[in-house]
Amino acid sequence: MEPTFVSGKPRLWLRLDGGVLFGASLFLFALTHQPWWIYPVLLFVPDIFMIGYLRDTKVGALCYNVGHSYFLPSLVVLFGWEWHHILPIAVGVIWIGHIGMDRLLGYGLKYDDSFKNTHLGNLAKKRS
Repeated sequence: MEPTFVSGKPRLWLRLDGGVLFGASLFLFALTHQPWWIYPVLLFVPDIFMIGYLRDTKVGALCYNVGHSYFLPSLVVLFGWEWHHILPIAVGVIWIGHIGMDRLLGYGLKYDDSFKNTHLGNLAKKRS
């Protein structure tokens, strides 16, 4: 089955949503009063979820999508909130910021057939 991509104005709105989440993560991180050097150091850590692509595109897409959806970082934030630990809150907020930044830049959730096929479009076609 051929992947279906979001296009037109809905695609723009999804990218803007990502930008809002990225901006909100910066604001919320400031409220944690953690040192600012933590933010850039941890910002690209969620890309470790691309490791599944070393196996194949199906495993890669699954791993990537698990690490680039909001469910896990939200659990990390909720864990920190419930147990009154500020560091997990900061880490979860940074993780959400990473996902928002990716969406803003047009990197969406992956389809099984290729790293370049995302719900926001085909990355190869955008670059050419």
